[in-house]
Amino acid sequence: MARLFNDPGSFAEEMLEGFAAAQAHRVRRVPGGVVRRNRARTGEVAVVIGGGSGHYPAFSGLVGDGLAHGAAMGNLFASPSAQQVRSVATSAHNRGGVLLCYGNYAGDVLHFGLAEQRLRGDGIDCRTVVVTDDVSSAPAEERDKRRGVAGDLVVFKAASAAAAAGYDLDEVVRVAARANDRTRSFGVAFGGCTLPGAEEPLFTVPEGKMAVGLGIHGEPGIAEQDVPSADELAELFVRTLLAEVPEGVEVAGSRVVVLLNGLGSVKYEELFVVYRRVAALLAEAGVEVVEPEVGELVTSFDMAGASLTLCWLDDELERFWRAPADSAAYRKTPAVAAEDAEAGEDFVALDVIPPATGESQESARCALAVLEAIKSTVDDNAAELGRIDAVAGDGDHGIGMQRGADAAVTAAREAVERGAGAGSTFNRAADAWADRAGGTSGALWGVALRAVGAEIGDETTPGPRTTAAAVRAAADAVVRLGKAELGDKTMVDALVPFADELESAIATGSDLPTAWDAAATAAGKAAEATASLRPLRGRARPLAEKSLGTPDAGAVSLSLITRAVHAVLAR
Repeated sequence: MARLFNDPGSFAEEMLEGFAAAQAHRVRRVPGGVVRRNRARTGEVAVVIGGGSGHYPAFSGLVGDGLAHGAAMGNLFASPSAQQVRSVATSAHNRGGVLLCYGNYAGDVLHFGLAEQRLRGDGIDCRTVVVTDDVSSAPAEERDKRRGVAGDLVVFKAASAAAAAGYDLDEVVRVAARANDRTRSFGVAFGGCTLPGAEEPLFTVPEGKMAVGLGIHGEPGIAEQDVPSADELAELFVRTLLAEVPEGVEVAGSRVVVLLNGLGSVKYEELFVVYRRVAALLAEAGVEVVEPEVGELVTSFDMAGASLTLCWLDDELERFWRAPADSAAYRKTPAVAAEDAEAGEDFVALDVIPPATGESQESARCALAVLEAIKSTVDDNAAELGRIDAVAGDGDHGIGMQRGADAAVTAAREAVERGAGAGSTFNRAADAWADRAGGTSGALWGVALRAVGAEIGDETTPGPRTTAAAVRAAADAVVRLGKAELGDKTMVDALVPFADELESAIATGSDLPTAWDAAATAAGKAAEATASLRPLRGRARPLAEKSLGTPDAGAVSLSLITRAVHAVLAR
């Protein structure tokens, strides 16, 4: 794993130096960490957080208005020293006392504890609240032994908001302790993190397995199981956390903060897929989610993993969770109340099926069969289409075509069931394809099917000449929208020869299946011939030389589809 660093031993120090330089308008560097650039009002409790480096945005990224007043930062995954904590706390002190808040790890407990003693010796009133939210690290009856993981953010936020609201030190401690008591987290990992200068990750997980119940310092999980789907992971998260609800809390009708946290290399897009199921499961349980957060909140360098945190709110904790905050890595602004309005009053009705003759309704069933054949052949060839596309493109052609074809079939089936004609069926399919597939192929197939629908209409059964005219209209629409020409190495190189041959064969008296067979053969040969072309359009153009010898994915998919449609027409 490549890393950007100079001397591994200096990594944490240089990282903090760079962070302070980049966020100089928000924080200032002090020995041992950072504090807010703008000192809080005199008498406000200073909330000082901290721990080892390697967890960004925790801990330096959480220093700012409405959040921590300072952060003491140790080496990678190592506690800051007592002197570092003392230095940061002294710099952050506003004559209102200091709350030290950090995760429950042996080194942190020792050094922050020693710093608390020294601060008191310096005449500064100082208290501690240790975060213990990780349900996998100790049983419920030994909660004081649990680790602090992503629940750190909820506790830090509650304490800091209470301080900003003018609470004295005793009350800030009470709020932080209550937030901790009502917070639970559970995490999994698919692979360990690798520190700068190290040749191997801190731990490994067998291929196809997932570590369950890991920590954030590279500690391996307490068990291993098969890697689940996104929905299955969401179900594991929610099931585990709902099994341990704080005393006195009724699940149905309760309100929670939800944090879905990425531990370093799980992408935001993946987290959102998981969160959609988390939200649904909590709604089914009767739980109201209050301003959830999805993203990297407390990481473990580059660990491939994620965690879910639930904090069960009361009115006070909810007020502090919603309170404004502005730090380098976390910002919260008051929600703007939406104006009351009747649902749908600003929307134009778009779901009207135009009237169609019985003939056209019967033809719509043939249109549906055509689209189903397209979907089937795309599904069968998606992996190969992706491989071809990846040679000089982004490799998503097969997936995009699958999404589009699947959506088109679903829309067409619904249209047929509602009595649509053939033209309207193609139009519905076109819009669904373009909307679901996205990208260049989505737009082109959408406009092509729309052109077919417009030419066929909802009045009569399309004969061979109308069908050829519809194909020609589709080809013209694709050329017009994509601005590609023959020889540019795009789907046009197969589509135009297909339209030409279809028109020619029908003009000489061939029936539609025979003419379509000849046209599909022409399209196949034209698609194969694109292997010798250099792309002049599309994403493959910048890597033109690399694509030589490989046919264009769009031309290949078009030729495969024409052959699949021939099988329908032949029936």
